[in-house]
Amino acid sequence: QVQLVESGGGLVQAGGSLRLSCAASGRTFSSYAMGWFRQAPGKEREFVAAISRGGATTYYADSVKGRFTISRDNAKNTVYLRMNSLKPEDTAVYYCAAKLGTYYYTKLPDYDYWGQGTHVTVSS
Repeated sequence: QVQLVESGGGLVQAGGSLRLSCAASGRTFSSYAMGWFRQAPGKEREFVAAISRGGATTYYADSVKGRFTISRDNAKNTVYLRMNSLKPEDTAVYYCAAKLGTYYYTKLPDYDYWGQGTHVTVSS
């Protein structure tokens, strides 16, 4: 069982930056590939970024490529999402997710555990 707690969301102006954190419980964090997803009001949850369990491999949605960076610190049981050059269309609830596995995964059903989400609002 893995419990995930996101933090770092908030209100930011367009062009600004935020760093989201996701702290995981348990002693086997390094066994899990991790992902970030987001859900805007009235829309379906969508993939944002993913990272392999060792951190060597990352993958991004086209909409955030070049602006967002996913990283992890296995010693701290934490995965991060650095978001730069934020746009109003990035406004959403951001969720982290964990999947027992080696590589990166981009589909919602791939993931075994989910956090409760953190709100990000980007004003124009």
